[in-house]
Amino acid sequence: MVIALDAMGGDHAPRVPVEAACLATDELPDVKVTLFGPEAALRTELGRLNRTTDDGRLRVVHAPEVIEMTDSPGKVVRSKPHSSLLMAIDAHQSGEAAAIVSAGHTGVQMAASYLKLGLIKGVRRPTIGGLFPQGGGRFSILLDVGANTDCKPINLLQFAIMGATYMELLMGMEAPRIALLSIGEEKTKGNELVLATHYLLEQSGLNFIGNIEGRDIFQNKADVVVCDGFVGNVVLKLSESIFHTFMARMAGSNGSNPPSQALAQLAREYDYSEIGGVPLLGVNGVSIICHGGSPVKAIKNAIREARNMVQRNLPGALSGGVEHFDAGMLARGMARYKGRTEKRDELEVEDNDDE
Repeated sequence: MVIALDAMGGDHAPRVPVEAACLATDELPDVKVTLFGPEAALRTELGRLNRTTDDGRLRVVHAPEVIEMTDSPGKVVRSKPHSSLLMAIDAHQSGEAAAIVSAGHTGVQMAASYLKLGLIKGVRRPTIGGLFPQGGGRFSILLDVGANTDCKPINLLQFAIMGATYMELLMGMEAPRIALLSIGEEKTKGNELVLATHYLLEQSGLNFIGNIEGRDIFQNKADVVVCDGFVGNVVLKLSESIFHTFMARMAGSNGSNPPSQALAQLAREYDYSEIGGVPLLGVNGVSIICHGGSPVKAIKNAIREARNMVQRNLPGALSGGVEHFDAGMLARGMARYKGRTEKRDELEVEDNDDE
């Protein structure tokens, strides 16, 4: 299996991605990695590691353009076709690679994956989730964490469906518990988006357990938590900052207080590099998004995650989930049941939702 790696993505490129690719091919005998980036720079890094492409496990494809974090996602897809990220996605689109991994510009990866790979039939918007440790090796997923800042109820319903399918593949869960993030457990609490989404989720056939509050996210009350991307991004970054601040305070200003065994275990559970990256859910392919500051271990594990999601046919599973719960039909049916004009306004279901 060939994995396309954006070797210029991330804060420490190309050093970290190249080293991660070498480690991945050492650990995963069924994986080959194609590195995309300026050829001279990539071969210099391979030389530093005393590695070559002679055994066929690693391949270098010259991609002279580099996407900057200040680039506009909408423009760069057209203006930098020979960038490492876009050429890696092209390789996945053409079938030369089974998946793509990048720690680069998330907005560009989303836009390019959407435009080049397309959406799974029935999916309105792709989404990105964040994994939250629950202890004992368990994780929950929060969707969306920034890909969609403004959402409709139908979007959150589909995030729930795709999140549940992903957790079934990732953790082997059956009927993951789905919750809606709100400001109270009562179904009457929340803004218009939350109230309307609660109504849809109740009727969806999913294992919907109701609303939860922010304090419940780390209490193992749900396996899939849905919210719009604005709220999700705030929750994700606040959680990361609290954890890092807490660990720094416990270690002391000069690192003189080594963490206890329990704290060390907690640190391992919160270490995102153990998973490495999460897939962009909803596109017709496997597009793994990594943190921009990912270390070698994270990108290496993201390559492993890409292989696993290909082997488990992530796009096929998501397609099956969306088709099974038929979110579009459900939303339209609910709208008609409640009275076409009144309910359409409430659920914000539009005429083009039939497509």
